[in-house]
Amino acid sequence: MNRSDSRGDGGADTGTVLAAGCVLWRRSPHGGGLEIALVHRPRYDDWSHPKGKLKPGEDALHGAVREVVEETGVGCAPGAVLPTVHYLAKGRPKEVRYWAAEAVDDEIFVPNREVDRLLWLPPDAARRRLSYDHDRTLIDALLHALRPS
Repeated sequence: MNRSDSRGDGGADTGTVLAAGCVLWRRSPHGGGLEIALVHRPRYDDWSHPKGKLKPGEDALHGAVREVVEETGVGCAPGAVLPTVHYLAKGRPKEVRYWAAEAVDDEIFVPNREVDRLLWLPPDAARRRLSYDHDRTLIDALLHALRPS
C-alpha cells in the first residue's frame, strides 16, 4: 500500500497501528464563534480529538468520519486534510490521519465506556484542555485551513 493512499490495512505489514480522526468544529450557537469538540476517554483520563483505529481494509477518511459519529454522536462534513500524527502507543508506532470536519447536525452524545464526556470549546480553551502536544498542533492546522484565502 502506498503511504499516501487513504486505505487502512491495520498496519499489519509494518507493525504500525493505523488510525484516523477529525478535528471537529462548529460555529457556536451562542455568538457564532468557532468551537472545537474534545472527547474525554476515561480509560486514559485524557482529552483528545475524536479518533480511532481503522478496521482492516477501511478507507482512512471513512474511518475518521465513523469514529467521530461513534465517539460524539455528531455527523460531520470532512474538509481539509490536516497533518498526520505519529507517536508510540503501548510501545508500538501509531499513525493517525486527520481531517478538519464541520459538525452538520445536532449533538446526540451518549456517554459510553470509551468516551464519557464531550466538550465544545473555543480554540484557546481547547488547546489548554488537550492532554497531548501533538493534538494542540492540530488546532493550529485547523485554524490555518479555515482561514479565508
